[in-house]
Amino acid sequence: MPCCGSSSRLTDRAPLPSFADAAWAILLSMDTIILVDKPKGITSARAVALVKRRIKVKIGHTGTLDPLATGLLIMLTGKRTKQASSFLHMDKSYVVRAILGMTTTTYDVAGDVVSKCDRPVTREELESALEGFTGEMQQVPPAFSAKKIGGKKAYELARKGIDVEIPASQVRVDSLRLAHFDYPNFTLECDVSSGFYVRSLVHDVGQKLGVGATVEEVRRVRVGAYTIANARPLDDILAEMSSQLDSAPVQQQAPMSRPIS
Repeated sequence: MPCCGSSSRLTDRAPLPSFADAAWAILLSMDTIILVDKPKGITSARAVALVKRRIKVKIGHTGTLDPLATGLLIMLTGKRTKQASSFLHMDKSYVVRAILGMTTTTYDVAGDVVSKCDRPVTREELESALEGFTGEMQQVPPAFSAKKIGGKKAYELARKGIDVEIPASQVRVDSLRLAHFDYPNFTLECDVSSGFYVRSLVHDVGQKLGVGATVEEVRRVRVGAYTIANARPLDDILAEMSSQLDSAPVQQQAPMSRPIS
């Protein structure tokens, strides 16, 4: 697995057209797809709520991103929301930054530290370990995940200190590349099936190496045929929606104030 020396996919974004026309299309048709570049630090549900506050229509997202994660969050409005399940089964692509020599309760830096190990790992050792993580495999989701256990989300039980055994799921890794290595930090780029947890991948790689590893940053860059290059930052979408609504004639604004059933 060659090292490219950088992880530009984490930050680079192709120039995009103005969102103004798209904002009006949303307000007029109410049945559309919004490609959002979710920022770090908020939940996917919160991102949806912020958009809904502006357009006052039925809206939902097609797959959760953790608060720590950034990147492509697909929102559907109006009748499009009925298609949400089809997006859940689409393959996805991620770029993940991680740290060797540490494990946490959540498999990312937001959790409590469980263990530390200062034994150095070489790039060759890491690349060798990664070779066992492609193709079909059984993967155990993190305890802090939205997986349902007895009707409860696993993270709800974990937060209460309840130990639960989460069954492994059949997942697939189509490609896995070491994009950058500078011990103890490394960056992976992967194309995976639905239901795949990159936090579990990093944790399992760390366990295989015997030193532990945890996620520092995750960025989703693709869902099916939809890519981050065509998404807009959430703040830009919200600002332009607000601007368009503020400048709209009263007779165009009025229908938007009706409550959603």
